[in-house]
Amino acid sequence: MNDVIPTLPENHIRSPRTVALIGKYHSPEIAESLRLLAKYLYEHGISVLIEEETARNVGPQLDLHGQASADFEAIGAEADIAIVLGGDGTMLNAARQLARFRVPLVGVNQGRLGFMTDIARSDMLSCMDDLLDGKFVLETRMLLDAEVLREGVNIESTLALNDVVVDKGAIGRMIEFGLFIDGEFIYNLRSDGLIVATPTGSTAYSLSANGPIMHPQMAGIALVPLCPHALTNRPILIGDRSDIEIRIIQATDCRAHFDGQVTVDLKRDDTVRICRSEYSICFLHPPGYSYFAMLREKLHWSEQPKAH
Repeated sequence: MNDVIPTLPENHIRSPRTVALIGKYHSPEIAESLRLLAKYLYEHGISVLIEEETARNVGPQLDLHGQASADFEAIGAEADIAIVLGGDGTMLNAARQLARFRVPLVGVNQGRLGFMTDIARSDMLSCMDDLLDGKFVLETRMLLDAEVLREGVNIESTLALNDVVVDKGAIGRMIEFGLFIDGEFIYNLRSDGLIVATPTGSTAYSLSANGPIMHPQMAGIALVPLCPHALTNRPILIGDRSDIEIRIIQATDCRAHFDGQVTVDLKRDDTVRICRSEYSICFLHPPGYSYFAMLREKLHWSEQPKAH
């Protein structure tokens, strides 16, 4: 499948005319940031769309300058750029909703970690000058297509930017599943589950399970077992064009999670199929952005020991 990548010269963006604002719900800090952004964009002659759930939950708290609310379909059809205010969870939801529309995403970090939302709230308005001047740099990220099959029938299809996780659920008993790549049997494994992570998702759940950190432009997928009942099972990297199947052999309360936001209960003999999506997400980064500088900051690499 071919990536869907906007044709933008020199990896930079065009100055936007319509901007969508998407925010985490029920947050006074987000409401204030939305108000400031809406005011700034309005004063610079930019048309603004407020995502409808954001407007419904946050808008009544503060005057958002009467900007129109819109669902994701309308945002996909009309917006040149979407600015996402919140943490990575808010970005993940926006990414899945807007992937097929090829709307580039800008992340303003209102959370604690923020691997995908790389603009600090304190720098938000100063960064908007560069954004409107077209100085932000475009970066594409792969997504996963995932489906759940039961007796050969598709019961769920969705996208994932971070990962697809099959795990043991709430009861706590290990599950057993078979792993197949491109139709080839790889192994049967008893464990707490398996993480299938994109390079973007390699700094999410996969990282806490001792998976590898993958540069966003790496063409690969990480398979990371969760507490495997065999010391020889280790994370492996496979090509990004691989077709992955997880076939449930034995489970009591097994579940599949997609970006930690969509969950499907699994039964014995269910199959989870995963492959690279035809769509890619476009992130926009401010001038001077560095992935490795972000890792140093977020993961506290090279910090000096604290004096006692």
